[in-house]
Amino acid sequence: MGHSHSHSHRHGPSTVEVGRGPLSILIGFLALVAVATVIGVVVLWPNAGTLHKLRETARYDVPGTTFPKAEVTAIAKPCKNANGGSGSGGEQTTAGTVACGTITALVKEGPGKGTSRTVGVPSQVIQSGLAKHDTVRLILVPASHGQPAGYSFDDVDRGFPLLLMGLFLVLVVGAVARVRGLLAIASLGFAGFVLLKFMLPALLSGSSGIGVALAGSAAIMFVVLYLAHGFSVRTSAALAGTLLGVGVTALIGEVAIHGSSLSGFGDESSALLSTYASSISFQGLFTCALVVAGLGVLNDVTITQASAVWELREAGTELTRANLFTSAMRIGRDHIASTIYTIVFAYAGSALAVLLLLSLYDRPIFELLSSENISEEIIRTLASAIGLVLAVPITTAIAVLTVGGPAPIAANRAPGRRIAD
Repeated sequence: MGHSHSHSHRHGPSTVEVGRGPLSILIGFLALVAVATVIGVVVLWPNAGTLHKLRETARYDVPGTTFPKAEVTAIAKPCKNANGGSGSGGEQTTAGTVACGTITALVKEGPGKGTSRTVGVPSQVIQSGLAKHDTVRLILVPASHGQPAGYSFDDVDRGFPLLLMGLFLVLVVGAVARVRGLLAIASLGFAGFVLLKFMLPALLSGSSGIGVALAGSAAIMFVVLYLAHGFSVRTSAALAGTLLGVGVTALIGEVAIHGSSLSGFGDESSALLSTYASSISFQGLFTCALVVAGLGVLNDVTITQASAVWELREAGTELTRANLFTSAMRIGRDHIASTIYTIVFAYAGSALAVLLLLSLYDRPIFELLSSENISEEIIRTLASAIGLVLAVPITTAIAVLTVGGPAPIAANRAPGRRIAD
């Protein structure tokens, strides 16, 4: 089996051999994809001038409008409508004062700092648990055309609770997964950078949706996998499977979107976006969203499969490649089964309000499922599921071909150069 021409892959105290030929092919493939990714990012990099014009066109506030923070000092009960339900905030009494559905807040910054302002607030905000000393954002519209400056309610400032949750996550991950978990969180920061600084602006600039998806996803996966799981042949095998899985998902999604005549205008956000950025291909945007949505679970199954192959080879050095592939696929099938319903439940949970609304409609279920907004989510779910299912045998095959062949029972093999895991 050519054991004298193989490397060994160290994981813990024992070693797993790595075939020199397959390793060269793997490294060559990843190098080509890395070069293509860099070229794709450079070519698709958004134009700053175009973005500036789009953002100026999309401004919805009066020039000079600010959003100062304020501390809640008093809260009025929600207003009651004629039917006894809660109405919107800020109803006026005959005396002209606000009687219900308002808050009084002490402005903490801006020109009105130190002053108290009473503003109307939607009843659902008051009923959500808003309390005294909470922080909110107000909208300060400057004086213009003879009208005085005015304050209104914008939103609750949730920065502090979000920060606490983030810190709690870091503490939990650090305590359980230690350095490897903290590196995974750091890799998420890079993924966010790519998404915010490259992918979203590139899409706004009118770049190809599938091109942005492939270039951005590849850039994310290169950094995320190596940073979170370390530089090793095992990680490289998982990365190759992930990249091929991304390509398969993008291809299936592109075919399914055009084959289903989906326009990409499945929600109000797309319709609103089209008024400001008419150059966007919304079918391409949907393809990009479909690929990004599947990155997490795709990475999960490929890392699992690569690790399974390495551990099986370490435990069963005499297994043939066929037996190694079969054993690893048994693990893969269990992972596929759990991941499939994870994807479905994740969508059902995020779209629960939509599903409740649909349950109120007295229409045949298949008519509802074929509507644009529901069909988009079905295609997104199915394409991601197909991509990750196919990524399992792809990654398993790459890992099986990369590790060394079965060891002879009377092991007396020539030593080879070792590669640290």
